[in-house]
Amino acid sequence: MKTVFITGASGLIGRELTKTLLSRGYNVIGTDSSPSEFVGQPNYSFVQCSVTDKAKISSILEGSKIDALIHLACSVDNDYSNVMEPNYAKDADACDKYIYKTAATAGISDILLLSTHLVYAPQKTREPIRETNADKPVTDYAKMKSESEKYLSAVIKKHPNTKGVIMRVCPIYTKTYIENLNARIYDPKDGCAFIYGTGDYGFSFCCLYNLIDFIWGVLEVPAGTNYQGVYNICDSKPIYAKEIVEYIRTNFKLGPVIQRNYGADAVKSAIAFGNKRLKTDYRCVDISTICNNVTFDNTKAQRISRFRWKLSNTL
Repeated sequence: MKTVFITGASGLIGRELTKTLLSRGYNVIGTDSSPSEFVGQPNYSFVQCSVTDKAKISSILEGSKIDALIHLACSVDNDYSNVMEPNYAKDADACDKYIYKTAATAGISDILLLSTHLVYAPQKTREPIRETNADKPVTDYAKMKSESEKYLSAVIKKHPNTKGVIMRVCPIYTKTYIENLNARIYDPKDGCAFIYGTGDYGFSFCCLYNLIDFIWGVLEVPAGTNYQGVYNICDSKPIYAKEIVEYIRTNFKLGPVIQRNYGADAVKSAIAFGNKRLKTDYRCVDISTICNNVTFDNTKAQRISRFRWKLSNTL
C-alpha cells in the first residue's frame, strides 16, 4: 500500500484525511506543530515540528519511501487563523522553497498542494470560473498561495517523473464547522446576521468530504493516466444565503436576521475595497459582489471524484 506524507496533519483537513487514509489501508506519515490524536495507531507515524524545520522535514522526505506528499500546512481552515499575519507568508515562502524540490529529488511521484479559489482574478460576468480563467490574486492569502503554486510548477518542470496537483479549494464546511458559511450572512460590526431580499443569491463552498474524496481519487488514479494540473475543488451546486440562514438557525444558535439594502451596502463596500481588512481577513466578504452569484466549475475534478457531498448530507 502507498505511503503518504501529510503536512498540517493535525489541522481540520489533515485530521480527517489522516483518518480516511488509515481506514483505507494507507501508511501515513504526519507532521504538524500541534500534537496528533492518531499517534500509536497502526501504519501511522508522526513528527511534531514546524513545517519550516527544513532539517526534520527533509530527513522524512529523503529517508522514507514516500509515494505522495500532500501539502496542507500554511493554509486557512487548517493551521492559520482567518487573519493573515506577515509572518504567515514568510513561513510559507521558506517552506515552499525547499519542500517541493526535496520531495521531487527524493523521487516522490505525487505532490498535492492545497491552494485557494481566491487566486483567480475578480469575475466580471456570471460565467462559472474554470481552471483556464486568468489568475490575479488580490488578498494576502491568495498571493501567498499563488506563490506556492508557482514554486510547485517550477519544480515539476524540472522533475518530469513527479506529478503536481494544485487544488484550488472553495471555503470548507462540515456539519459542525460553519465558520465559512456564517461569514457570508453575519456582520461582526453589527453583531447580527443579515440577508438581501429573500436570500436567493449563492456562494461556492466545498464540503470537506468532497475534498477528501478528491485527494483519495488522485491517489487511486491508474498508472499511465495524465491527471496533473490545476483543479477547482467545490460542491457541484452553490449554497444560497437563505439555505445558510436556515441551516444555522436549525442546527445552531442564530439571533435576528436583518434585511438590508444591497444598493447602499454595495456602494460603501466598493469604496472601502482597498482597506486592510478585506486584504488580510480570509473570511471578510466584499459586499459589492455578494449578490453576483459567482460560481466555480468543478467539471474537471469530477473526472476523478463524484463530489457527492452537500450541506444536506455532510457529516
